[in-house]
Formats: sequence, C-alpha cells, structure tokens
Amino acid sequence: MRLAGISLSRWLATGRRFGAILALVCLATVVSAKPVAAKAAGTIAWKHQTLSQWHGFVCHHFVVAGKACWVVEPHHSLPGHPWVWCMKFADAFPHRCSEISLVHRGFCLAVMQFGSMLGSPKSMKLADAFYQTVTRAGLSQKVVLLGISRGGLYAYNWAALHPDRVSVIYGDAPVCDFKSWPGGFGKGRGSPADWRNLLKQYGFKNKAAAMAWKGNPIDELAPIAKANIPLISVVGLADHTVPPAENTFILAERYKKLGGEIVILCKPNMHHHPHGLSHPGVVVDFIVRHALAQSADLCQKIQQPTK
Repeated sequence: MRLAGISLSRWLATGRRFGAILALVCLATVVSAKPVAAKAAGTIAWKHQTLSQWHGFVCHHFVVAGKACWVVEPHHSLPGHPWVWCMKFADAFPHRCSEISLVHRGFCLAVMQFGSMLGSPKSMKLADAFYQTVTRAGLSQKVVLLGISRGGLYAYNWAALHPDRVSVIYGDAPVCDFKSWPGGFGKGRGSPADWRNLLKQYGFKNKAAAMAWKGNPIDELAPIAKANIPLISVVGLADHTVPPAENTFILAERYKKLGGEIVILCKPNMHHHPHGLSHPGVVVDFIVRHALAQSADLCQKIQQPTK
C-alpha cells in the first residue's frame, strides 16, 4: 500500500509527532506486523478482585464507584505497564479492534462498564475514579483511549478534560457529535430511544438545549491538539449509522486546523459493522510507537533530578 509516492509503513515510521497530518487510506488488504517481544515487568496486585480468563490472559475483575470493571494483564507486561482503555464494546471485535494484539504486545487492557451514559459529564466523573484506581495500582499515567462507536463520546470527551493523561486516541467508527448519532439530525439513521436517554443522561430539558450544546468531541479538540495527542481512526465509507462525514471527517478537519496529527483509514463500501480491520497491524504499530515514545518521555521527566 502506498501513500503520496511512499509506502504506508515507511510513512508511519517517520513518526511526525507535530504538524497537521490527514491521511485518507482506502484499505483493501493490510498486512499485520510482526509482534515485538515484551519485557517482563512483574505483576500488579489488584485489591478486592476476582479472576477469570480473557482470550488466554488473566482478567482481574473489581468494582469502582459501583461500576463493574476489569483489567486484562499480558503474560509479560512492558516496562511502566502501558495500557489501553476501551470505553465500550471491548468484547465485540477484540481481534479486529487491536485489543488482543496490544495485549500480546505487552499492554494491559482496561474496561469500566459505564452502561448507557453516552459520554455524559456524570460518566466523566466515573472515568476519573477508574483512572485513579488503576494508576494507583501500577498502570502507566498515560493511557491509550479506544472509542468504538458510541465509545467515541467517552474517549474524546475524557481526553479533552485530561489531555496530560492520554498518549493516543484510536476511534473506530466513533461518534463525534451526538446530533448525528443518536440524534439522527443529519443523514444518519439515529436512534430515538438512545436520543431520549441522552437527554436524560446529560440533563437537557429539551431538544433545543441538546442542539445548542458545545461539548461534543468535534467542539472540544483544542486541549487535545495542544497536548499533541496523535489520533488514528478507522471508518467505513458506507456507514449510515455513524456517517464519517458527520463525525470523523469533521473532527479531522478541525483537528488539522489546530495543528493536530490524525490518520484516517477508510474502508470502501463498508458499513458500521464489522468494526476494526481484518489485519489491524497498521493501527497496532501506530499505537505502540506513539504510546511507548510518550512513556519514555514521561519516565525521563520523572527520573530527572530536581535542581
């Protein structure tokens, strides 16, 4: 696969951390990259937990602020315990949406079961409590956010509140404007039941209040861009549930104008499902490269002696 005369793999390897990058890559076949060996970093002691198995890995279950949570631990965690936080649907397409690949590469996978809070301010407070719990247990201070579908509302909203805590954001057919979904006030199908729930979750008195809201992901990109957080998105060009033109493409255009880096991988003739990619190596490599680079920078800052 080539982009502007150079191979996609070479282009991604250049690691342009700064400047505006918008790549629209129509995917036919993506070759999965070979995993790198993870270095052992010890295990993390979770309190008040029960254990299960998740695709061959140990899964720790616990409760935070009344919400069920779980963390999957890799066989050999990378130094610093980097982690990916899947905001919704972690079990829906784990092979396609990079979760399993990232755990194999030494990342922990973390989940808080928000229910149907749709990225509301109340859900952000719960997310704060979850973040504090898992970082105190030993996970990295910087996290990779994964927003699948409506999970995009959680991922981008939380990143806007805490850009210093985020290394990368991966959106997969993400909702970036609730007027598109569940509102359905554009070309998308919308969801009347979810729209009524959104009004309740956000505390809007009526439709007019929701339509005037300026706290959607497409509206709150400035702090994310200022923190130089790289974004990568996967979208289906035939998605009529969360149309890219009303969500990811608007977000990308605005992020580019703010000087942010974003890569968009487009799937021709693909609808909302299935999420992810048959071979998610491009996404995995992008996440690993940026997340580990920021972890190294963070460790260097922590280790610098005070004057």
